[in-house]
Amino acid sequence: MRIISIFLSVPVLWMMIFPQTALAAPEDNTNTKTENKNISEEVKIPYNYFGYQPVKVKTREEIKNDLALARWRRKQSHLWLNLPKGEFTINASAYTAAADECGKSDGITASGLKVSEKRTLACPPNFPFGAKIQIDGMGVYSCEDRGGAIKGNHIDIYMETKTEAFAFGRRNLIAQVVQ
Repeated sequence: MRIISIFLSVPVLWMMIFPQTALAAPEDNTNTKTENKNISEEVKIPYNYFGYQPVKVKTREEIKNDLALARWRRKQSHLWLNLPKGEFTINASAYTAAADECGKSDGITASGLKVSEKRTLACPPNFPFGAKIQIDGMGVYSCEDRGGAIKGNHIDIYMETKTEAFAFGRRNLIAQVVQ
């Protein structure tokens, strides 16, 4: 009986002394379920046990956004089939969450997510919410909003301030759907 208790207590002691080895399991990107993910606020674990690579832990807001976009993906499944293939030209302008532009100032998009700089796009109705679009020279953005004037190849990029939005103006840019 003593031998069994020793075998059981050694791993428990090891986890108490070296908790990073217990927490730093390799991330499995094949499973999209979130019940096994760490839902705490941005926890920094320096390296995983097997490869000494940084481990990315999602924040509560990122998990909430992923779940909301997953619901939209099911509702708008027919739109995913008709997304443009390859590069295409967009007529890009910028917008803010100001009441005079959106009719409200809470920053909640048509998809239900809160706007975020360097992430949020207002796309035409033929683009599903959650579609990732790479814009040359700007990065990858997500379709999360709609607008009355957003039609055809017109896309609005969210920016924090009106100064930034006016400085951006209107540009023809090359874009590509990446997801």
